[in-house]
Amino acid sequence: MIDSDSVVRVENLQTTFFMKTGPFHAVNNVSYDIKKGETLGIVGESGCGKSVTSFSLMGLIEKPGKITNGKAFLNGRDLLALPESQMQEVRGAEMAMIFQEPMTALNPVLTIGYQIDEQILRHKKCSAKEARDRSVEMLKLVGIPAPIERYSNYPHQLSGGMRQRAMIAMALSCDPIFLIADEPTTALDVTIQAQILELFQNLQEKFKMSVQFITHDLGVISEVSDKVIVMYAGQTCEKADTLTLFRSPRHPYTAALVESRPRVGHRPHRLKTIEGTVPAPHELPAGCPFFNRCPRAVAECPIQKPPLVQLEPGHEVACFNPL
Repeated sequence: MIDSDSVVRVENLQTTFFMKTGPFHAVNNVSYDIKKGETLGIVGESGCGKSVTSFSLMGLIEKPGKITNGKAFLNGRDLLALPESQMQEVRGAEMAMIFQEPMTALNPVLTIGYQIDEQILRHKKCSAKEARDRSVEMLKLVGIPAPIERYSNYPHQLSGGMRQRAMIAMALSCDPIFLIADEPTTALDVTIQAQILELFQNLQEKFKMSVQFITHDLGVISEVSDKVIVMYAGQTCEKADTLTLFRSPRHPYTAALVESRPRVGHRPHRLKTIEGTVPAPHELPAGCPFFNRCPRAVAECPIQKPPLVQLEPGHEVACFNPL
């Protein structure tokens, strides 16, 4: 069910890539909502459509990709219907994105301070000095030591964790109401990852943002998310609040993901795995894309796509034979 009072509301989003092998839906009929101050986690294997979903909302899909269906509302305004000139006003101001690898997202020949200033001056009516003061304030807020000195540094002069903090400072510099975080801790070591996640939660509480957090790491999802979407081959397998999803996964794929993660105090001979591989985008079956790896597959699975049905309030599953 989609809540009409939500800050973010996505309806039947479909993003198609037109390749030589034929068109395929990288995101296929995905719907969800995010309330004020809420975090939605999107989880799944690499190539399942997590990042494409977010790039679609940001208006960053390039050829051969194209959004072929759906709507995406931010405070009641359909982002997918806006011309690029208007999206440039929204992007960075009302909504912002933190990318997976800050070294490629930041311009290597411009200082950190210049890049944050540029965004502030683009969206806020202020002087260059006010923009600089705001940039230094944001660098301090995200826990960067000696922020005045770091303001003048280039990206290569910062560690990976500091670069990610600088990216967070830039994303929050114009007080967005919606933040997309695309695997922001993947390239960091475990200690720095924990610091960034704690920073994230503190800043979200401070700014009351709606957050879309993308990761393949279930441990991260359990820490930061209020509710979760599990994606597979561009489609939604399961949607539920975080506690319900981990305690009672109903889709065989979700259950397999939960079972495959290591647990404290439990030392099996070897971790459980999911047999088989994700089908190639141009070789997706007519039915459920997970059926060839699923231990609970039934006759309908290879022929017909299972609809997303509500098993209980707030818990939806796309499966003919749920757990």
